[in-house]
Amino acid sequence: MTFPVVGMVGGGQLARMTHEAGIPLGIRFKLLSDTPQDSAAQVVSDVVIGDYRDLDTLRDFARGCDVITFDHEHVPTEHLRALEADGIPVRPGPDALVHAQDKGVMRARLDAIGVPCPRHRIVADPADVAAFAAEIERDGHEGPSDESGARRAGGFPVILKTVRGGYDGKGVWFVRSEDEARDPFLAGVPVLAEEKVDFVRELAANVVRSPHGQAVAYPVVESRQVDGVCDTVIAPAPGLPEDRALEAQQLALRIARELGVIGHLAVELFETRDGRILVNELAMRPHNSGHWTQDGAITSQFANHVRAVLDLPLGDPRPRAKWTVMANVLGGDYPDMYQAYLHCMARDPQLKIHMYGKDVKPGRKVGHVNTYGDDLDDVLERARHAAGYLRGTIVE
Repeated sequence: MTFPVVGMVGGGQLARMTHEAGIPLGIRFKLLSDTPQDSAAQVVSDVVIGDYRDLDTLRDFARGCDVITFDHEHVPTEHLRALEADGIPVRPGPDALVHAQDKGVMRARLDAIGVPCPRHRIVADPADVAAFAAEIERDGHEGPSDESGARRAGGFPVILKTVRGGYDGKGVWFVRSEDEARDPFLAGVPVLAEEKVDFVRELAANVVRSPHGQAVAYPVVESRQVDGVCDTVIAPAPGLPEDRALEAQQLALRIARELGVIGHLAVELFETRDGRILVNELAMRPHNSGHWTQDGAITSQFANHVRAVLDLPLGDPRPRAKWTVMANVLGGDYPDMYQAYLHCMARDPQLKIHMYGKDVKPGRKVGHVNTYGDDLDDVLERARHAAGYLRGTIVE
């Protein structure tokens, strides 16, 4: 029996964990990585070092692969169309992936299919940002501009985003005036302006869809951010009414179907103070908000992504425990995290540690931990303690 070869573009931790999920199935992986030191390049046996932005490199890499998928959204759309023209299955395909690559395209498409989003507009310069802010004010936006409850001045603050690139808070600006709106335009790329949403918390709906249309939805999770970076994910989102959770799942499934997504789709959401669900971002690959599924779901997001891109039947997404918490491990001033294992493992034998093989640098995601159980406060405390001890911010 000949098992398929999955070509994975990108050598980060998502590729590493997707490869891990394919091992029990006997699925072979071929990796296109920037460097031999990348997270996935350390564990995948068939590695090509090259630039994903070069079409000839992509074509050479794709030879011998049964399907191409990704651990990031940065491959040029026209290159993916060329691979498809060569007869190579690309999943998700370029017509879907462009909605995760270009925020302007995403917003226009979601508007067209009636998906609720923050108010937004492509803006040309700081004066245009001020005009957009004034439109928000004229529309009667009632949300407070900050935690003190101070109201908007001239419609500010607003959020500015470069339409391409950016992650973990990069490429995103919170601007309070026209003068503060200058930096986003320095790169010479289109800029998207969005209203600052008065939200209670951030949620994420993760779904997986296969080429023949089968789809599964994971429980909706709460995602807690610190300095623009995901810190903690709680599955399922505590206190979320069942009808609102179902609304979010159905919304994510509809987006996957309408956009033709194949593989994993993460829909990042705002739960607003007035009870609405708004779409913030899309990611068409395994996602940080789904890392809890490695230990907390019957079938992980990584395993289901592999199944989907190969058009295999999808696995059960239901949770194994009442509560699962994922906490990211960020680099700090304590580089030798291995020495912390003795304490963490002895303190919590149920703890699951996932490290990415990265050099430890302050603020860099180098791993995550998963905890689970029946008491949410206990599960949260265990995850936070382990992540903090590994980082060196907790020493007892």
